[in-house]
Amino acid sequence: MSEVLVRDVTEADLEEVAAIYAYESAHAYSTFETEQRPAASWLPKLRTGDAFLVAEVDGVVRGFAYASPFRDRPAYHLTRETSVYVHRDARGSRLGTRLYAALLPRLRAQGLHTALALIALPNDGSVRLHENHGFELTGTMREVGDKHDRMIDVGIFQLML
Repeated sequence: MSEVLVRDVTEADLEEVAAIYAYESAHAYSTFETEQRPAASWLPKLRTGDAFLVAEVDGVVRGFAYASPFRDRPAYHLTRETSVYVHRDARGSRLGTRLYAALLPRLRAQGLHTALALIALPNDGSVRLHENHGFELTGTMREVGDKHDRMIDVGIFQLML
């Protein structure tokens, strides 16, 4: 049985984080990025103080999750947007569940009020992950993304912390 460790990200993890995200940027709809981001581009997120976690399987980073400010206006200060990414070879391994089980209590402990997740639709696995953690679909933005020659809907999922 593999050993799974969920922990805070370190600068040493950023190459593996960037590699997971690069695949999603190039091949999937889970992010609307279309270009690879170098590992250094993740440094500012590491330094914000918002939760940023990795899931290690047998010492190798296989997933990550983080919270980010929803918008830059002051009245949104108690809201965070959450994101979870799991390496394509680790899907179905419940790493997303493990990451959220660590991330969401941190947001509550920080006194945050609302977590939002924006999910490109359709994406049954991500929807199921979020609903299993209490997120509810609160709206759908129609055809707001244009990636891989396809217009993509985005579901807005909300969890009251």
